[in-house]
Amino acid sequence: MIPNAPVLDCAGSSLYSGQVYHRRTRPREHKLRYSVFSLLLDLSQLDTLASTLTLFSHNRFNLFSFHDRDFGEAEKPDESLSAYITRLLVAAGISTSPARILLSCYPRVLGYAFNPLSLFYCLDENGECIAVVHEVHNTFGERHAYVLPVDNSNAAMPTQWIHQQAGKALFVSPFAHMGMRYQFRLNTPDEKQVIVIKASDDQGLLITASYIAARQPLTNARLARYFFTYPLLSVKVIFGIHWEALRLWLKGVPLFRHQPKDSV
Repeated sequence: MIPNAPVLDCAGSSLYSGQVYHRRTRPREHKLRYSVFSLLLDLSQLDTLASTLTLFSHNRFNLFSFHDRDFGEAEKPDESLSAYITRLLVAAGISTSPARILLSCYPRVLGYAFNPLSLFYCLDENGECIAVVHEVHNTFGERHAYVLPVDNSNAAMPTQWIHQQAGKALFVSPFAHMGMRYQFRLNTPDEKQVIVIKASDDQGLLITASYIAARQPLTNARLARYFFTYPLLSVKVIFGIHWEALRLWLKGVPLFRHQPKDSV
């Protein structure tokens, strides 16, 4: 029997299970929906998680693991993720230092992970989200971080949605050109995690993507169950990307040449 671990503080590290949904409107309509799970990790709890959960390790191989080098800037391998995020916030003119940083990502499964989008939720001492860093990875081995502040002027409202926007700065798919703008609608993960991204160009809305998931306890038993429910999660993600690319190509959706990050 796999030893179970106590459920961690629900305001910290958790597991989320849900569905990824994409819809493209032109020049051919295209939809996809996949069931996945992700982790929400309090960066200050990583070593505690690794010592508490038998099936999870920090910077070491395990059934599930988290490696710092999968995120941040490859040019600064010795920089901690907390220092990386704080540096990005300062560079973006966000003066409040985060008291806690929660990272939403896919874990490594048997040593392999691919995260198209990871979110760093930056919280102040009162638990309010002051910024979200959207770190995007493409299949060309490039990364880009969109560092976006959160407007908390309506914090007194019962339901607080985070609305953000940014111009596209990283080539992601050969079926989507660079002249696009993103609109984000998301919440600070609680019982539910909601991420909605709308990508538009000069002709209007082109792609809508979303991830809607429910919080689950982060325990050995839950991890073991999800290993067999979603075997080789990251392989499924990267296979899905290429499978959907094949479907788009067969539908005659035009291709765009890869623009390296340094040339954008």
